[in-house]
Amino acid sequence: MAAAVLRRLVADADLAERVVVDSAGTGGWHLGAPADPRTHATLHRHGYAADTDPARQWSATDFAERDLVVALDRSHLRELTRLAPDEPARAKIRLLRPYGVAPGSPPLTGRDLDVPDPYYGGPAGFGEVFDLVENGCRGILTAINDRLGVTR
Repeated sequence: MAAAVLRRLVADADLAERVVVDSAGTGGWHLGAPADPRTHATLHRHGYAADTDPARQWSATDFAERDLVVALDRSHLRELTRLAPDEPARAKIRLLRPYGVAPGSPPLTGRDLDVPDPYYGGPAGFGEVFDLVENGCRGILTAINDRLGVTR
């Protein structure tokens, strides 16, 4: 979901030629499978293309090809940190939710840092996750613009 949202925000900002967005999991549970149909339905309901990537597993070699690695929760953050081959790779890893915190707001702590996994719940959980993901992705887009020197 996050990759689909960020990919569209990047395209809408005319940055698709400069920014590549992809997705990978920290485990191999659903390798090659499409996203959950509830993810597709949620993206469609919010006006996003449901062209999600088939599931693939993150590899330590992926760090070399990325400038930013975004984890959706603290367990993913720990696993990515464990996989990172060195300190420069570890420095690329960030959690998604803090990108959505408005300047001047208190920082997120504990479970508030995590995007919850809606997989075992109902459709409403996917809507809640969408809101968190879209908010975080908008913050990532702001950070990308800042890094690239793009004025909005």
